[in-house]
Amino acid sequence: MADPAATPERPLGFWMCTSLIVGNVIGMGIFLLPASLAPYGLNAFIGWGVTVAGCCCIAYVFARYAQALPDEDGPYGYTKRAFGGGVAFFVMWCYWVSTWITNATLAIGVTGYLTALAPPLGKAVQAAPVLAPMVALLLIWLFTIINLLGARMSGRVQMGSTLLKLLPMAAVMVLGAMVLATDPQAYAAHVPAVPLSLEATAAAGTVSLFAMLGVECATIPSGKVTRPEITIPRATIAGTLIAALVSIAVSAVPLLLLPQAAVAQSGAPFVDLFNRYWGADAGRWVALFVVVSGLGALNGWTLVGGELTASVAAHGIFPAWLRTQNRHHAPGHGLLLMAVLASAMVAMNYSRTLADGFTFLSVVTTAANLPLYLVGALGLYKLWRRGLINGEAAWLRFCAIAAAIYCAWAFYGMGREASLWAVALGAVSLPMFWLARRRHKLQAP
Repeated sequence: MADPAATPERPLGFWMCTSLIVGNVIGMGIFLLPASLAPYGLNAFIGWGVTVAGCCCIAYVFARYAQALPDEDGPYGYTKRAFGGGVAFFVMWCYWVSTWITNATLAIGVTGYLTALAPPLGKAVQAAPVLAPMVALLLIWLFTIINLLGARMSGRVQMGSTLLKLLPMAAVMVLGAMVLATDPQAYAAHVPAVPLSLEATAAAGTVSLFAMLGVECATIPSGKVTRPEITIPRATIAGTLIAALVSIAVSAVPLLLLPQAAVAQSGAPFVDLFNRYWGADAGRWVALFVVVSGLGALNGWTLVGGELTASVAAHGIFPAWLRTQNRHHAPGHGLLLMAVLASAMVAMNYSRTLADGFTFLSVVTTAANLPLYLVGALGLYKLWRRGLINGEAAWLRFCAIAAAIYCAWAFYGMGREASLWAVALGAVSLPMFWLARRRHKLQAP
């Protein structure tokens, strides 16, 4: 193993960091989102708007952290500076759990589309259902191996997959523009009749949040980013805006051009959209790009999970061996641990159907991300009040407060079950933190 004290390689520049955010945000969720939002009717668009505004404020929060505290080791360092080690470990434990759950979710989603894209594989899975989890496990370990080869290799894969996944997004927007130019009445033919309500808007906003998770990703591998105080803020804002604009545009097209009931019952709404307007072969191409998108997100979240594990270990909470870098400057032990945990989650959830497993894990992932976003927003405001972070006072204060209010609103829209999952995940962290403090004789915060 390489010496962890050696000067770290910094291969991640602006475009790799931006593609990390875009690639992680635009994963599998966007391709299933129209079906999830369809039951809410026009409430979905209001909820989407609130979510995008909230996520832009969250992105600004983490961009300001990266600019003001470039020497801190990502979100753990930010929250520890604001609230101490106990709170920092609580939120980062939840976030850390969400990363390997996300990898399991993506592997399950990609496997489902692969069985639809390759009929022989689909028939084989029907004949021997055990093949489905085996394919998902193969994907998890494939991208673990890629990330073990170093951040530069992972970054190149991320840039390539991000460019490919934007192609079907562009095709959806082109299709929507063509229909608008040739038959604008089509957009008024299937307007949902669901009444507007606060509850439906909040629920739709929370559903759309899963498709926007990841705006903070560029801050995780901060030790491997070139000029992090400049690169990370720019990439965070740029990546979030690109992902938000693309997600809203491509979600609106099937929601408005297809009947509400058909979208709500569809397992692949974008495939149905292209099949209707451009023929069946177009739908198969979309399915192919969905697989590419999911694989790109799996690669990005594997990178984030490994770096996050090493970061928490570097702060003395996780065992020290998890921060060890291999000869490619990758956190080898952390990546292997992430792969084992994601594999276990895949195995546990294959008693469910592919769709049920994806839905359940996506809700848990969203719930596990919110504590970091909420505490991060409050921490930025607190550090600004203490004079540790400078900047435009009015704008910083507005974004920090707006991000915190949005997180509280998202918890409300998520409902009791998902909120309890977030509490349960956090509760597990408390004895873990106590044991770590006892083992390392850490000073209480």
